[in-house]
Amino acid sequence: MIVSYVRVSSADQNTVRQLDALQVERTFTDHASGKNTARPRLEEMLAFVREGDTLRVHSMDRLARNLDDLRRIVRTLTDKGVRVEFAKENLAFTGEDNPMATLLLSVMGAFAEFERALILERQREGIAAAKARGAYTGRKPALTPEQAHTLRERAAAGEPKSALAKEFGISRETVYSYLRAVRPGPTMTP
Repeated sequence: MIVSYVRVSSADQNTVRQLDALQVERTFTDHASGKNTARPRLEEMLAFVREGDTLRVHSMDRLARNLDDLRRIVRTLTDKGVRVEFAKENLAFTGEDNPMATLLLSVMGAFAEFERALILERQREGIAAAKARGAYTGRKPALTPEQAHTLRERAAAGEPKSALAKEFGISRETVYSYLRAVRPGPTMTP
């Protein structure tokens, strides 16, 4: 069977570019960052493919943005007898690859990892510049100061955190963030 794996970073991105000219019988699509391998459709695809199958991926960076992850995923697939093809790089891996193919996987994977590091660096620089100009104030608080005060009082009175989260329209983790924000630090005695 010929399957494909498609990944875009956000739900509003289009997957058509990755599917162009890929003739496949089944496609697994993730809308998630490639920074790690905890992606539902990736895990589903890894469990689905069998010996003799071919996995087609538009490019290496769609499978993984980290060289170690890329090598591990390709090795996992080829160990199962799955052929892995990357359309953009025009490379295929079968597990019986020569040293040159292994080198190319490592070099191209390193470029994908390097590209991700550059993207994150530019993002950090842009945020720092925007903060310096006063144009970036961060994420808008989920609750007004009055709501946060009410939340803290009710939580201190013993109301369940999950009920408070539901009522205020926030996650339980956000409730705990608001509760942690006012905790007094440890006192030091001489």
